[in-house]
Amino acid sequence: MAVYDVDPGYAQRFADVVNQKEKVPFTVVPFTSPELLREFAGRHRIEILLVSDMVPKEEVSGIEVNSVVTLAEGDVISVTEADYPAVYKYQSADSVIREVMAKYCDRPTEEMFVVLGQRARVLGVYSPVGRCFKTSMALLLGQQLAREGKTVYVGFEEFSGLRQIMGEEHKNDLSDVLYYLRQGSFSVVRLRSLVYTWKDMDYIAPVRYPEDMEQMSGDDAGRLIEKLASECGYEYVVVDVGRPGRNLTPVLECCDVIYMPVRDDAMSMAKLEEFHTYLDAAGCRQVAERIHKVKLPYHGNPKQGGDYLEQILWGELGDYVRKLLKGEPRK
Repeated sequence: MAVYDVDPGYAQRFADVVNQKEKVPFTVVPFTSPELLREFAGRHRIEILLVSDMVPKEEVSGIEVNSVVTLAEGDVISVTEADYPAVYKYQSADSVIREVMAKYCDRPTEEMFVVLGQRARVLGVYSPVGRCFKTSMALLLGQQLAREGKTVYVGFEEFSGLRQIMGEEHKNDLSDVLYYLRQGSFSVVRLRSLVYTWKDMDYIAPVRYPEDMEQMSGDDAGRLIEKLASECGYEYVVVDVGRPGRNLTPVLECCDVIYMPVRDDAMSMAKLEEFHTYLDAAGCRQVAERIHKVKLPYHGNPKQGGDYLEQILWGELGDYVRKLLKGEPRK
């Protein structure tokens, strides 16, 4: 991916940020002159060219690239057939990349890139017991693992609260990811147009409507997890199992380890016993062997709002997760 901008600071900063975070399956190379860009294009294949709308079109005409996206200084307007698709330049690098990848994937012929490598380790968090800090634990697991390797979080909750907690309006979510998966057009490039980032951790935004969960089967969820683990360049996949549609076991079977928050009251213990009875009846003893029951510390009553995740990350629950991961096998 080449970035050509008359502002040398922008092109270099953008390339540095994207290359450091590994947000796309391309190497990003900055340019500030058409001569250097043409020389580079004569020796290397350029898949995507991001070019400032302050650059005259004749400067990039004739350069062989597969896709061109304009970096717009002002409002992005609808493109005509003669224009390139455009994204607003002055937004976060993550947002620029999401929009660029979406436009790249909307081309009639999208290449199905796959990042080869060792399968990611999949850590699930599941419990039949309610109000046990399951989602909080899954988010903390993902954030801590992201400090060691590239990590993605996906949750299968009908009402996760993640939009309010993250304080971000998600244009794309799990429903979009599942749509492309079913259409056979899911790829690491497409994923880059759909994922968001909290600190070092990528995450797929939860479904917007609970009805979308009813349309998802456990097999759909299981296929998505395997795609994330095997084809997208991640080292860790953290799954907040929640309620994955109509079938639970395909999701649990994808997990290398399953952390199960538990409580000591009679009703919680009864639910746990019923769950293990279900696993035996379903012939899923291998799943039962991967379960690690944990009793999470109560982390007080953090203030609601955008700082909730910071509070639990550096609070007692965050300390507990960090200690727990010290015993977690590494690849």
